[in-house]
Amino acid sequence: MAKPALVVVATPIGNLGDLSPRAVDALAGVDAIACEDTRRTRKLLSHAGIRTPPLLTVNDHTEASQVKAILARLDKGERVAVVTDAGTPGISDPGERLVAAAAAAGLPVEVVPGPSAAIAALVVSGLPTGRFCFEGFLPRRGSGRSERLDALRTERRTTVIYEAPHRVRATAAELTEALGPRRRVAVVRELTKLHEEVWRGTLAGAVEHLAAGEPRGEYVIVLGGAEAPAPPDDEEVRRALQAQLDAGTTKKSAITDVARALSVPKRRVYEIATSVKGR
Repeated sequence: MAKPALVVVATPIGNLGDLSPRAVDALAGVDAIACEDTRRTRKLLSHAGIRTPPLLTVNDHTEASQVKAILARLDKGERVAVVTDAGTPGISDPGERLVAAAAAAGLPVEVVPGPSAAIAALVVSGLPTGRFCFEGFLPRRGSGRSERLDALRTERRTTVIYEAPHRVRATAAELTEALGPRRRVAVVRELTKLHEEVWRGTLAGAVEHLAAGEPRGEYVIVLGGAEAPAPPDDEEVRRALQAQLDAGTTKKSAITDVARALSVPKRRVYEIATSVKGR
């Protein structure tokens, strides 16, 4: 007999053929399924030939109120699956609170990995994948949005952003203004679906591309990282040293402080310091 557990099950992001055999087995073996939209989940279960167990609506509005009831099911020895309309639960979708609550209560949590729009878009973008960060949906307005955009200005890692079709043009324009028109980007939409599209270029080009036709489908924006700042030249190091010395700092301390502040080797600063007047 299968042990009680909360089972996080990734489901297709578009193409139903991406439902894994293990996901089918997991969904067929649970006592209930917590899902974002019961209609979407019934369609998926029907496609896979799985009987429909009790379906519990767990979306952005109901997840917090459903936690207690689902934990009670687990306490009784049930297995409860968590799915969303598409992709991996908990990634810009319901599921995070449920998993956190189950883990905090010491209840087993299992995962059946599978499709994720963020990872799919990242690997098809043509941008570096060794180090990346996931922003999900940016705040829609206010200081939270401007703070995120400002942070992306110096973010060296590839960044993955989700966006809805009716907001994607405005977001591309704001990214261009905040990060500059030359930042590399891939604009990916309708992943795994009939009209899948991957556009690659610069942010300025992305604005033009999105203006050429009415945006349709769900979008993933993959941003290239910011370029590393150019190392300071000798004159910049010399000015920084002189400013420290003029403020009364000893030459030894000034060398240490400037090397740290400008991220340059201490030996280089020492060599430049020999031509600077001071203690």
